Formats: sequence, C-alpha cells, structure tokens
Amino acid sequence: MAPLLHTLRRAAGATVVDGFFRAASCAGSLHPKADPAAHGVTVTRDVRYRDPGGAEHLVDVWRPPGDGPFPTMLYLHGGGFRILSKETHWIMALAYARRGWLVVNASYRLAPKHPFPAAIDDACAAYVWTVRNAARFGGDPARISVAGESAGANLAASVAVAACFERDEPYAREVFATGTVPRAVVASCGIFQVTDTERYRRERKLPWYIADRLDEVSSAYLGASAAANFDLADPLCLLERGDRPARALPPFFLPVGTADPLLHDTRRMASALAAHGAIADARYYAGGIHAFHAFVWTRLARRCWDDTWQFLAESGALSA
Repeated sequence: MAPLLHTLRRAAGATVVDGFFRAASCAGSLHPKADPAAHGVTVTRDVRYRDPGGAEHLVDVWRPPGDGPFPTMLYLHGGGFRILSKETHWIMALAYARRGWLVVNASYRLAPKHPFPAAIDDACAAYVWTVRNAARFGGDPARISVAGESAGANLAASVAVAACFERDEPYAREVFATGTVPRAVVASCGIFQVTDTERYRRERKLPWYIADRLDEVSSAYLGASAAANFDLADPLCLLERGDRPARALPPFFLPVGTADPLLHDTRRMASALAAHGAIADARYYAGGIHAFHAFVWTRLARRCWDDTWQFLAESGALSA
C-alpha cells in the first residue's frame, strides 16, 4: 500500500475508534446506575496534580460512602497513549468506588503531540500527588494501589517499576523518593512493550485494522521521542533483563482475554514477575477481546471483576 494511503487509512481508523469509545462512554453515563450519587459516591472533579501544568494534568477523586480512611486506587486510562481520558473511564472509577476505594482517576498528556516520556512522566506525577494528598480526601496513603488497562496497564507497571528500582529519570526518582510501593497493581490487557509492535504479527495473523492500531501505539508514542532509552515504555523488557530491584515488587493481577492480540505480553509479564519472586496472578478469559472487562454487563466481565476483588483482598491491598 502506498505510504499516503496507509497514513490516511490509519488516521481514519483512529478517528473511528476514538469516536466509538467516547460515544459509548457518553451513552453509558446516561444510565441511572451510572450516577455516583446513586451509590453514595461523591466526585471532586478536575483537581490539578501538576502545578504548573496543562489541561491534561487533572484528576477526578471518587470518594466512597463512609468515614475512611479508604484504600486508594490511582487509575490510569488506556487508549494507546493517544486517545481517551479520565472522562471516558468513569465506569472504572465508579466500579472501584462502589467497592469502598478512594479512586484518583487521572488524565495525562497524549501522543503524538506529547511523545514518550510525557505519559509516564505524568503518571509518576499523579502517583506522587496521590501519596501526598490521599489523606485529605479520606484515603489511606499507606494503602495505595495502581490500576490501568491497555496503555494504562503499561503505565501502572512502569509506576511500580519506578517505586522499586532506583533509576535516573527525574520523574522515576520522585516516585522512588516517596518510599511508597503500591500495595498491588491491576494491569489489565496490557501492552507491556511498546517497541517492536511487529511481534504481534509474528505471533498471529491480524486483521489490518487491528495491526494499524498497534502500529500507531509505537509510532505515535515513540516516534518523535528523544529519550535515551525506552525502559519505562517497555517495563516488560526491563523486568526480563533481570536487574535486581532495590525494593520488592508488589503483587500484580494480570487479566486478559484469549482473543486479545496483546495476550502474549501478559504471559511474558507473568513469567518476568515470577522470576523476580513477585506474585503474578495472570488470568486468561476464554474468548475475551481487548478490554472485554469494560463491558461490565457481560458475564465474562463480571467474572473478571469478581476475580479482581478477590485478588485485591487476598494480596493485602486492603489491609490497614
């Protein structure tokens, strides 16, 4: 295919995908059960976590009913590092808040306007802000976990790496300096290596529209970056390299559908974490597509969420 036609096809596909998820999020928010107040949940919107910062440097804080202190979850949305926001991921925040979590639902800078390391820089800043500010919203700063799906799973894993490895990046050093390792990481259907997206085609035959989306992840997020290395874009490769962390890695829950083209990343991540002695609870859901758990009305999604709650209880993430 000619380069211009390929570029136009990818741009059109990206617009369709972005529009679909935004429309679905907006439609879902109209359901009566989507109202946080129906569950006793209050939301403080558009709290700035970087100062000075841009329009992306905002979080919504979802507080469950009760007096607290509550276990706290930093949620990092997916979207291939280039689309979506905290607004499109309200359903994730509501799911955790309904279960008694104080949720910090964060937006971050998006590619290609803001290539690597902008997203992980912001994710680290949101984590540091959460450690410092959870208590004023009723959260317990000693019980902070991190979650995300797809690109957000990559960011959640990289935040955990920053908390456990002494690294040179200023944003990673700030996370390490908090002294706070996440109690748990929920990294759903993650893309844990952004480089070499050709590997997905080597693993299985993919429809062009899926291959285009995967190529966009790498080209948009890494294409204009001047970073010295991509360790925190490829947390999987860092862990597979075998460097010894300064602090023990937290327990990871790694759910993925078997029809997800990113499936093998989860298998590799589970093996890499186990090699470090970390708990890596990888769950494979038969027939599940990418981000299947977001379709919360389906039986498979409900099973995944039930498994998530069980993991968080058993991992010690809830223990005071």
